[in-house]
Amino acid sequence: MLENLTHRFSKVLRYLKGEVQISEENMRQALKEIKLSLLEADVNFRVVKKFIENIREKATGREVHESLNPSQQVIRIVQQELEAILGSESRELNKTAVKPAYIMLAGLQGSGKTTTAGKLALHLKKLDKSPLLCSLDLKRLAAGEQLAIIAREIGVPYFTSSCRDMGLLTAELKKNAADFGYDYVIADTAGRLHIDDELMEELRLVKGTLQPVEVIFVADALTGQDAVNSALSFSEKIGIDSIILTKLDADARGGAALSVVSVTGKPIKFIGNGEKIADLEKFYPERLAAKILGMGDILTLIEKTEKEFDHRQAEIISKRMLANEFGLDDFLSQLKQIEKMGSMNDLMGMLPNMGFKGNMDHVHVDEKRLCHLAAVIESMTGKERENPKIIDGRRRLRISRGSGRPVSEVNQVLKSYQEMKKSFKKPFFRKMLKKFDNFSKMM
Repeated sequence: MLENLTHRFSKVLRYLKGEVQISEENMRQALKEIKLSLLEADVNFRVVKKFIENIREKATGREVHESLNPSQQVIRIVQQELEAILGSESRELNKTAVKPAYIMLAGLQGSGKTTTAGKLALHLKKLDKSPLLCSLDLKRLAAGEQLAIIAREIGVPYFTSSCRDMGLLTAELKKNAADFGYDYVIADTAGRLHIDDELMEELRLVKGTLQPVEVIFVADALTGQDAVNSALSFSEKIGIDSIILTKLDADARGGAALSVVSVTGKPIKFIGNGEKIADLEKFYPERLAAKILGMGDILTLIEKTEKEFDHRQAEIISKRMLANEFGLDDFLSQLKQIEKMGSMNDLMGMLPNMGFKGNMDHVHVDEKRLCHLAAVIESMTGKERENPKIIDGRRRLRISRGSGRPVSEVNQVLKSYQEMKKSFKKPFFRKMLKKFDNFSKMM
């Protein structure tokens, strides 16, 4: 996510940290690099101009020059300005005292609108709200079928109707939603490959009939400035209240994220960061700003750990490690716990300085290798996992065939496991495990 931008910013910050004091010359050089990095990231040029002017004005002030550590002061200013163009603070979904609250999703075809509708419904379900999903796209029937499949997958009701008149369809939807007392109705609307008058007229009709508490524009982050221009056009022609950026996990440039709030004046409320239905996160400007500057995203990492990690199981395994009883079954269960949290490379990117190409170029986790490792262990019998010493040549060949991995890889898994067990006996690891054990008891 935003890999190129993070890399360029890290070089600028390392340059500033290497300076004894902030002068007009080194500040000019730093701002030049920041400007180039933002323009290369496809950030709107007006946003870049304002951003640079704000930093220059604040960084040349008396407070910075008289500071004991002026470079840190400048870095803090850059961080504050990044947060400002990203929206300064996170925002909740709009609320209403009347049930149900209608949320209308709008956007161009291919932006991930239908999938996002399902992701948003799952988010509300986790908050103990009752959402209803519906498709108001009368042209692309596959959109309704796709949303119905998603609704079944996440266990959320889906409104279906054979009516092909938009006015009658929305009236039927409103009656159904009121009768069943849903908290939210998420309406997926029609999209096009481009903006046209017919689309806008249809969306205005839907908005006028549903009177949504919130109109959310779904933007594809990979399209950069096109996403920003589309968001602005939708905002001017039908009126939007907020934005969801999809595919941000695949956006190495970051232009859309750093432009859309300033250009439209509307906040980003959620980001889509993966293809799984649970891959929707509330947007925190300060966290993304810190991530861009290589400071990591520890808070999100902690939230993921709290949500996905089984602390009771972790406590049991730490005790087994201390007692030298850690087995291959325990190892496999930990691999599955980590898998629930998402990509290992994404998790490492949340740690400070892990995202810098210059510092951590060699750090990369092969996700396939972790899957292969799990396949090898799962191909063993219960007795073999409990006592790997009984695994002879014949058994290794059977495990190799069962997992689809070469015998050499089976040998490597067993060797790595034995080396890991030896490391648990070392004083440093035992001290660390005891600390974790004591911490778990406090939770």
